[in-house]
Formats: sequence, C-alpha cells, structure tokens
Amino acid sequence: QVQLVESGGGLVQPGGSLRLSCAASGFTFERDYIGWFRQGPGKEREGVSCIKSSDGSTYYADSVKGRFTISRDNAKNTVYLQMNGLKSEDTAVYYCAAASKPTKLYLSPEGYDEWGQGTQVTVSS
Repeated sequence: QVQLVESGGGLVQPGGSLRLSCAASGFTFERDYIGWFRQGPGKEREGVSCIKSSDGSTYYADSVKGRFTISRDNAKNTVYLQMNGLKSEDTAVYYCAAASKPTKLYLSPEGYDEWGQGTQVTVSS
C-alpha cells in the first residue's frame, strides 16, 4: 500500500523557518516527480515545489523562489521542504504528492496521483 506521510508543520512567526518531511513507503521511491503542494483557506490547491527523480532537477513556484528549498534523501525515502523567510500568505495545509506516471504538469496537482494527508503550516505573530 502506497503511503506518503508529511510531518514538520506547525505555528511559526513571520520570518521564521520550518522543515517539512515527506516519508514514502509501499513503493519503490522512483516516481517521475515528488512534489509539495499547499491549499490555503478558501483557495485552490497550488504547486509549491517538486523534484524530478531521474536527475534531481528542482522547480519552484515564483512565490517561494529564494525562500524554499526541496531536497531528497533516497536512503530514507524522504523528501524535504526547507521553508525560510515565512510569510503570513504561506499559511496553508501542505501536501506531499507523487506522480507515478511521466507528466509535464510537474507543478500542477493534475500531474499527481498519490497524495499524503497534509500538514498544517500557520505563519502568524
């Protein structure tokens, strides 16, 4: 059974940092892409960042470039999202997802078919 389990969310003040983790199990950790998405209150789910399994290429939404960093540890079957310089607009439920089939929609939820349960990130003073 495929499982993606996120952790590391919480409450942080503006300008602070958090590191999210996505632990994968139940499948060979070779998916076309592993991505992070988020859904804020009253908003649609949007792509934050992703990493391509074959060559480690990384992609970021414009809103997080220079602040967030995605990485992976293949030995631990885990993908991380380091979030620095957090802003109130980063408040959302953050989801980890995997694309089991090749996709060009690597920063769109439509390109992914395996999802974790999400972890809440709240940025507030």
